[in-house]
Amino acid sequence: MIGAKLRQGKKRSLLPRGDTMMERPLYLDCAATTPADPRVAEVVARLLVEEFGNAGSRTHEYGLMAHREVGRARDRVAGTLDAAPDEVIFTSGATESNNIAILGLAAPGVARSKRHIVSTAIEHKAVLEPLAHLAENGFDVTLVKPDRAGHVDADALLAAIRPDTLLISVMHGNNETGALQPITAIADGLPEDGPYFHVDAAQTYGKETPALRHKRIELISVSGHKVFGPKGVGALLVRRRRGNRIPIQPLMWGGGQERGLRPGTQPVALIAGLGLAAELAEKERTRRMEICQRMRKQAIAELSPLAPTIHGDPQRGVLPHILSIALPGIDSEAIMVALKHVVAVSNGSACTSASYQPSHVLEAMELSEDEVAGTVRLSWSHLTGEVPWNTIVSILADLRL
Repeated sequence: MIGAKLRQGKKRSLLPRGDTMMERPLYLDCAATTPADPRVAEVVARLLVEEFGNAGSRTHEYGLMAHREVGRARDRVAGTLDAAPDEVIFTSGATESNNIAILGLAAPGVARSKRHIVSTAIEHKAVLEPLAHLAENGFDVTLVKPDRAGHVDADALLAAIRPDTLLISVMHGNNETGALQPITAIADGLPEDGPYFHVDAAQTYGKETPALRHKRIELISVSGHKVFGPKGVGALLVRRRRGNRIPIQPLMWGGGQERGLRPGTQPVALIAGLGLAAELAEKERTRRMEICQRMRKQAIAELSPLAPTIHGDPQRGVLPHILSIALPGIDSEAIMVALKHVVAVSNGSACTSASYQPSHVLEAMELSEDEVAGTVRLSWSHLTGEVPWNTIVSILADLRL
């Protein structure tokens, strides 16, 4: 019954422009979150209502069915990353995965007299804040700055490594500018027995996945709701090194789920949804990327009369679903207010948008105050549909009058 209702619902737009009450703006904030694929939503609904067993209850069919669903999802996520299923740890999202990867290595680092961590100044706060916590507790953290386009130099980052470096943490694709970071070059340059390498792949998993299969990238954070899966679920990949498990310690205790790294009852429906979303993203990755690339090219062409500054260097790699632009002379808040009935856009990370503080990413790029104040982010997906560029350009042009 649940499945039938969802299948009927597929006739509606995934990104609705309106309802019976009012016309809704077109959603252009997919870097913040994506809608769940209807195929994923159907699985999640079925497991919430019809197959609701606890995966830890293996004395009856309900629990065994739930256990099998979790195992299937683990296989699916592992398959996309060319990893073993038991190297996939399910979490509540990329934020928790980042925290486990970083804070979970603190005690082993102290035991080995390795208290140095290398990261970048443009990381998500889910990385920067755990690093700040470690810095307050005796660790030395080096943050490598990006260039003005938002890219970090691999050689500069590798040069920051010391004999006591425990971990390197670099996001794959920046959530604000879309700038891809050189994780392959970094992984290639790391000594075999050197620091562990963690990559926050919230924006790139399911899109730039092949680069994440590099065996020297041992820790990978994944978010379900950035890959057309449900909110509240993610994963941390913890690869073995020479057959040995990385000595990450849990941040919570109270159960043996997820190999003891993440105790608590497994959210079976959400995990299964992530597993299916991961598999679909890999199967459809090329087509989805091509659609997003065409949309980015069109966006740049349509916005060209406004002479925007575009963040991210295409020659060094940018995500096709994110376009970060600065319109000097126009404040980003004014842009969002003027466009709010046409398109839903943002001026940065969804996690910090309520603070109304200048973006730490744009400041690290050493942009002018005018560029920082005038930057907005447009982000779409293969589901977005037609964008009213003429209306958008007209509204923005009027703001400059």
